[in-house]
Amino acid sequence: MDNKTNKYIAASYKLYVDGDNGKELIEEAPADRPFSFITGFGFALDKFEEQMMATEKGQNFQITLSKEDGYGEYHPEYVLDLEREIFSINGHFDHEHIYVDAIVPLQNEQGERFNGRVVEIGEEKVKIDLNHPLAGETLYFEGTVLENRDATKEEVDHMMKHLAGGCGGCHECGDGCDCGEEHDHGCGCGHCH
Repeated sequence: MDNKTNKYIAASYKLYVDGDNGKELIEEAPADRPFSFITGFGFALDKFEEQMMATEKGQNFQITLSKEDGYGEYHPEYVLDLEREIFSINGHFDHEHIYVDAIVPLQNEQGERFNGRVVEIGEEKVKIDLNHPLAGETLYFEGTVLENRDATKEEVDHMMKHLAGGCGGCHECGDGCDCGEEHDHGCGCGHCH
């Protein structure tokens, strides 16, 4: 974070990617539940944040982000076959949490945490994709800026508190907090992936 003024931004949008028959809608942040974030904390993709900061309240926007400005290339080598026993609890496979398309939290030997998507469950192995779900995609955002103002000191302090060990922000992924507020920060497009 730098010394620039942090902005509070809220936007409603539809997110499209290239599909077999043209653009395909994959996500929506409606006006009654907009994507909101404070700039300078890394909650939105850099190019998305830059363009949101330059768009005034009430203005419509169309933003296209290349895969380089989005989530990068898709890397086949990030798809791993892990031993099925890793996903067992007390000797029993965790069917409740490990199923095809489930997003599961993982940790490597260095203690780094990340999410993976279950691709396939075999007799001995579980195939996990560590690529971001939108890796390799061009992202097309269309929406309206509902709020664009300087963040208050209280909002910035609240965000700092969460970054220091409180809220992961993404309730759908199980990293919510108990501060009583809704948070929609995550991967930068407003929702968990």
